[in-house]
Amino acid sequence: MTGPVPSVSIVVADDHEVVRAGFAALLNTQPDFTVLGTASDGAKAVRISRELRPDVILMDVRMPGTDGIEATRQLTGGAGGPRVIILTTFDLDEYVYDALCAGASGFLLKDVTAERLFDAVRVVAAGEALLAPTVTRRLISEFARLRPTAPAPSAAVTLAELTPRETEVLRLLAEGLSNPEIADRLVITEETVKTHVSRVLHKLALRDRAQAVVLAYESGLVRPGSSDPPR
Repeated sequence: MTGPVPSVSIVVADDHEVVRAGFAALLNTQPDFTVLGTASDGAKAVRISRELRPDVILMDVRMPGTDGIEATRQLTGGAGGPRVIILTTFDLDEYVYDALCAGASGFLLKDVTAERLFDAVRVVAAGEALLAPTVTRRLISEFARLRPTAPAPSAAVTLAELTPRETEVLRLLAEGLSNPEIADRLVITEETVKTHVSRVLHKLALRDRAQAVVLAYESGLVRPGSSDPPR
């Protein structure tokens, strides 16, 4: 006999009431989702999330007072925090990379389809990053334009924990390759790739693949122009 489907608890944070209510109503149509509450700004999102402890937060970037990036940083700073999906109007929003650095697990456009929204929430709730390979490439390209800074020495030292093979997997992952593409490039199985990715995240104490992309870039392992982002 099949048991009940585990429910994913959600908080929606957006300063536009129509957007906020629309996402909440849409999510509540799913039997495995429960919207615990909504917030009109970042400070309220932090307060509600700490009280209700949702699994996932849909977080707008631009909100009055405490914005979505600072709210994300406050909520994901410790162990056991919620997963954050950033809501943005433009897929190359200049704040997206800042949100990933703050601890977000990925992002969605506000005009996302219902099915894509549902899939995204389930993916992030399961502990995966919501960062498609093509999006990863574009983020690296955009970050190179906005942040032409030197690699962070501390990040480079952190990578010393990895084996040569794990380092190579991290580099390919951060360049935007999917697991099948990494497997093909290194002539190994997808299961082996998954094992390497899991070990990388564990050794570097990272939440998910999105955080691995950030670290790989900040350490200098992936540099501007090292991948070929689509135009």
